[in-house]
Amino acid sequence: MILDEQGLFSDNQTVTESCASTNIIEFGKREIAFGTPVEIFIQITETFNNLTSLEIKVQTSEQENFTSAVDLISQKLTLTDLIKGKVSSVKFIPEGNLGYMRLYYTVTGTTPTTGAIFAGITDSHQESFHN
Repeated sequence: MILDEQGLFSDNQTVTESCASTNIIEFGKREIAFGTPVEIFIQITETFNNLTSLEIKVQTSEQENFTSAVDLISQKLTLTDLIKGKVSSVKFIPEGNLGYMRLYYTVTGTTPTTGAIFAGITDSHQESFHN
């Protein structure tokens, strides 16, 4: 798997309430949904407690401050999925890029006191090996 610091949304970001990813990526006004799929790798780096689920949205906006964020795709992880080491991904970013992109984490249920995420764009996601 290949990751680049400039392609990271969250680098071991603590998520104890609904919040945006620490980093925003500027793609420019070009559409990124064509050609080779752009994948987002997501890994839980600290086990979450208390919450019922965590929704992870990929958002885009024409403004860097996301005053008018548009959701492109989302996935919901339950507490049983939010354990250290668990890996998830968004296999491709759908059409609709407006220039800037971030992740938005929505906590459902009791506010967690622990939990952290690493997430970024990758050109390949290591899932298994081949003999």
